[in-house]
Amino acid sequence: MSRLAVPKTYKLYIGGKFPRSESGRTYEVVTKRGAFLANAAKASRKDARDAVVAARSALSGWANATPYNRGQVLYRIAELLEGRRAQFVDEIVSSEGVSASAATRQVDEAIDRWVWYAGWADKYVQVTGNANPVSGPYFNLSVPEPTGVVAIVAPQDSSLLGLVSVVAPALVAGNTVVVIASERLPLSAISLSEVLATSDVPGGVVNILTGSAGEITPWLASHADVNALDLTGAAALDWVDLEIAAADTLKRVLRPEGGTDLAAPSLDRITALTETKTVWHTKSLI
Repeated sequence: MSRLAVPKTYKLYIGGKFPRSESGRTYEVVTKRGAFLANAAKASRKDARDAVVAARSALSGWANATPYNRGQVLYRIAELLEGRRAQFVDEIVSSEGVSASAATRQVDEAIDRWVWYAGWADKYVQVTGNANPVSGPYFNLSVPEPTGVVAIVAPQDSSLLGLVSVVAPALVAGNTVVVIASERLPLSAISLSEVLATSDVPGGVVNILTGSAGEITPWLASHADVNALDLTGAAALDWVDLEIAAADTLKRVLRPEGGTDLAAPSLDRITALTETKTVWHTKSLI
């Protein structure tokens, strides 16, 4: 006897939960040939604000976790993603229209990228911090600290790898994230949020919005409670105006990147979303 398939409903991921857009809006996700794949939630301004609230609420706990603990949490994401490789491969094949081997390479590289960044969690401070030479009876130490809440526009031509490449380095440094997934290829982003929800990542540390980056990004760029704006995937938008809007609230801004490997793994991507704290401490003259 034949049965009806149960189609998946792709929702937003905010504060560790899976709400529909408060506006009730959805949009169709289709293959390269125009065949229907799924309906995805189309995030509104209220959804973006809710995501920022969730990210801000989670910031203290995540930023104050030990670097070793953050690394273990990121490695756990890689473990769970490894166990769901087949699902992600199927989604990438159907949405991007690539071969199974190409999709498998993308999933494997995304897993490896989580592991790569997880390894830096308890090491980057030693590499980027330092003891400064000063004249006087003082210790002068500079150490990196998280910037805070980071709004990110993920690369728009990548289902999974581009998203992981911008989210992971922000998390390593202790930031919390509101990320706008690829509008055309959002399915793997929401499936990744299911991995995050069943891993050790606290609710609110990562918040994933689907819908129009052109509609959502200006709201985040001007939001006073967002500390940094990563425009890696915003090359097709009027990103100069976004940068100007971000300047009104003194945000750190990462401009769009070019090249064949957007957001390639780099220590610079970690340090770009940190602030340097310098501490002076007296030392004994004896």
